[in-house]
Amino acid sequence: MTKKQMVTKDNDLIGASYSLGVAEQRLIFLAIIKAREQHKLIDAMGLLRIDSKSYERQFNVSRQTAYEALKTAVTGLFYAELEYSKIDKETGKLAHHKRRWVEHIVYIDDAACVDIQFTNSIIPLITRLDERYTEYELKQVSELQSEYAIRLYELLIQYRAIGKTNLILLDDLRSKLGVDPSHYRIMSDFKRRVLKHAINLINTHTDIDANFEQKKEGRVITGFTFTFKQKKVPVKATHDNTFIKMKDSQIKLFSGKLARLPELGNDAPKGKGFDHYATIIASELRDSSKQAKYHKYLTQLGYS
Repeated sequence: MTKKQMVTKDNDLIGASYSLGVAEQRLIFLAIIKAREQHKLIDAMGLLRIDSKSYERQFNVSRQTAYEALKTAVTGLFYAELEYSKIDKETGKLAHHKRRWVEHIVYIDDAACVDIQFTNSIIPLITRLDERYTEYELKQVSELQSEYAIRLYELLIQYRAIGKTNLILLDDLRSKLGVDPSHYRIMSDFKRRVLKHAINLINTHTDIDANFEQKKEGRVITGFTFTFKQKKVPVKATHDNTFIKMKDSQIKLFSGKLARLPELGNDAPKGKGFDHYATIIASELRDSSKQAKYHKYLTQLGYS
C-alpha cells in the first residue's frame, strides 16, 4: 500500500484560536510529518529542519517561492500565539490557556532551509497524543490556498464520524478561523469572503463536501452549524484479495478508526457502541476471507 503522509493534532489544538497564514500552517504540517517519519518524539531541545525541496514537492511551487514561503513562515511562527479554553481538572472551572508555537527558529539562506524548535507546551499537542486527536492526510489540504479553508477543514473533520458540527457561535467561529477582529465585520462580507470561499475550496480540493446553516436570534445571525459528507472513493475494477499480516497493535489502532468511519456505519450492530463494533472489525482484520473489504479504508486512514 502507498505510504500516506498523515497530519495528527490534539483536539485542543484543532479547536484553539489562532491566526496563521497558509505558509505558517504548511510549515507546521511538514514539521509534524517529518517527526513522524523519523519515528521519534520531538524533544524540547531538538530542532526540526525543513528544506525548500520538501515544500516545493508537497505544495507544487517553485524552489524560490518555496524558500521565501518557509522563511516568511518561520518568522511568523516565532511571533504567533494560540489560545484555547478547557475545564480545569482541579477546580472544575473553565481555564483559558495562551501558548506560543516555537521558542527557537533558524533560517539558512544559502542552504534554502529553516529549523524550528517547538515550545514545551506545544510538543504534546502534536506528538504525544491520547484518544482526543484528529488525523487527516496532508494531501487533503495541500491545494487549499486560504488559511480559513485549512482551519475550517480541520474543525469539520473532528466530526467525521457524524458529519455535522455542533453550533459554533459567531465570535467563536471567527476566533477559531483566525479572522482578525477588524476584518469582515459586515456579515455579508464574512459569509462571502470567508465562509463561502472556504467551503468552495474544501469542496473542490478535499475528500469532503461541506455546507453550512446559520442560526438567528430575530434578524441577527448568532452562529453556524456545518454539515458534510465523505466523497465516494472510486471503486477499482480489480479485487484486492491479498491478506495483510497486521500486528496486534495495528489491529487495535485501525479497528477503532474503522469503526468510526461513516462509510462503514451501516454495518455496525444496532444499539451497540464503537468499542463493540471495533471488536468485530478486529476479528475480521485477522480473517483472510473478510479482511479485503477494509483495504481501501486502511489506505485512506494511513496504513502502510
